[in-house]
Amino acid sequence: MTDSHASVHGLHLRRDVPLPPLGHFGLIAFDMDSTLITIECIDEIADAVGMKDQVAAITEATMRGEIPDFRESLLRRVALLKGVPVGALQEVYDTRLQLTAGAEALVGACKAAGLKVLLVSGGFTFFAERLRERLGLDYVRANLLEQVDGVLTGRVLPQVWGDVCDGAVKRATLLDVASLLGLAPDQTIAVGDGSNDIPMMQAAGLSVAFHAKPRVREVADVAIETGGLDRLLTVLG
Repeated sequence: MTDSHASVHGLHLRRDVPLPPLGHFGLIAFDMDSTLITIECIDEIADAVGMKDQVAAITEATMRGEIPDFRESLLRRVALLKGVPVGALQEVYDTRLQLTAGAEALVGACKAAGLKVLLVSGGFTFFAERLRERLGLDYVRANLLEQVDGVLTGRVLPQVWGDVCDGAVKRATLLDVASLLGLAPDQTIAVGDGSNDIPMMQAAGLSVAFHAKPRVREVADVAIETGGLDRLLTVLG
């Protein structure tokens, strides 16, 4: 982070004033892939058809901000999944998806403090909805993969809010849910790792970069570079 004022064992604070306590906030929004969970789901699905290297390279370039149009990037990657059996998604969930260290502790602490929890992801509803049930999340928004006769078509289906959950949709979702709850933007927290998380992080009262790409760390109020998500609790009293 370019103007960091505090750094302790891989936890960097950009501000030189005390952060509000957790109870000041009413909503926390998480990115999913490589933030709330340890994997990039699309890369692992692609592995089922021997396309992981190609898809992962696009994912990595997108998260670093080298491919600025997330929508285009996602549609390119999803097209490479055409013909993948839907069962491959369940296999990824069962055998590869792991919660990030500290995820349950942070979500639990937020809920205990009265915050609502939003998962807003450029990933897929298949995984996001399972995490909603697993962690007791309040709101979920993610992309919907089209499937026909038990296989993926390589397309994303439109939903009532649009077709692709990109950075602009993440920002709008954070602000819409905050408004629904009667919260000001400064009563929200946004946690992410990739460049498509920057718009919602900039809209939030507190932005948290988790094991993030350099561009993301530069704009975040808090950067967690080592350890788990629950390290956020150490700076929020």
